[in-house]
Amino acid sequence: MAALKEPVKIFIVQALACRDTPQQVVDHVKQEFDIEISRSQCQAYDPTKYSGKNLSEKYVQLFNETRKKFDDGLIDIPIASKHYRMRQYDKLLNKVKNIPMALKIMEQAAKDSGGQFTNKIENSIKNEISYPSGLGHFYGRKSTDSESSS
Repeated sequence: MAALKEPVKIFIVQALACRDTPQQVVDHVKQEFDIEISRSQCQAYDPTKYSGKNLSEKYVQLFNETRKKFDDGLIDIPIASKHYRMRQYDKLLNKVKNIPMALKIMEQAAKDSGGQFTNKIENSIKNEISYPSGLGHFYGRKSTDSESSS
């Protein structure tokens, strides 16, 4: 078992706190730091596991803070950001050599930027946004129609 430097330990603790599996963390450590670690060595940095019961208080606190931020949604997941997705579409579009694939990427980007993948319904008369409840919107009924028919 190799002695790990501080940045590697922090990386492992935070990755485990973000609910990555030990195998994923092992792979990321190899990729990021070019260091081979075992899954059991990795699990020693997870205070929720038996092998992590002797983890120093500093890392336990870091784990708990990171886990709370992750669970509360405060740690951004890049794919959830429209800006990030548009950049990825652009990168793919620049790499692709075949026209049908380029057209599919452009169509996907247009759908994504146009808000096609949301449940928001904009009411232009009242200038407000509502979210559908139930299946009434699916069958073409307005919310008042479904309430009056009940």
